[in-house]
Amino acid sequence: MTDVLPGTDGLPRCAWAVAAPEFPAYHDTEWGFPVAEDRRLFEKLCLEGFQSGLSWRTILVKRPAFRAAFADFDIPTVAGFDERDVARLLADAGIVRHRGKIEATINNAGRALELVESEGSLASYVWSFEPSADELAEPQSMTTSPTSVALSKDLKKRGWRFTGPTTVFAFLQAMGLVNDHAVGCVTRDQVEAARAAFGPPGR
Repeated sequence: MTDVLPGTDGLPRCAWAVAAPEFPAYHDTEWGFPVAEDRRLFEKLCLEGFQSGLSWRTILVKRPAFRAAFADFDIPTVAGFDERDVARLLADAGIVRHRGKIEATINNAGRALELVESEGSLASYVWSFEPSADELAEPQSMTTSPTSVALSKDLKKRGWRFTGPTTVFAFLQAMGLVNDHAVGCVTRDQVEAARAAFGPPGR
């Protein structure tokens, strides 16, 4: 597949961004832009976990329902969910009704609180894994990376679930730890500018 394709406005974008009507806005305004807010980071990591084995389009279409079901991914609130909430979520046709992923999200909220306690914030923890320039591969040439493997391993050691290296790499692409927009994509330079102006938390 060609790395970039023209959108409806004629501008070149990552080829995946023109594959569905829901993708261009997400690609142009969210994917790859650096994120420092714990709630948004938690949401992105949870949704990447729900995406495992499914298409990202499925998750993106359901994202408003996920936000409603999981209290807008407020970490302390989700950490307090109990079996009644699990039953409620399993009955919610608006989300992906997978018991393992639902229970992992609740578990991971508790683990996120522990990270906030030990590291100051989820953001400072995640951004401490930012790779150096010489570690980066060609955009969209990998589905895992040394960074995603290391972060996945550390998260699992801390008790997180559904955070394998591939899921974590998709999270790193989405939240801006790496700029994986294709060379020639109209958004790539915008992401680079946002990253240049961004002060990673905890530094």
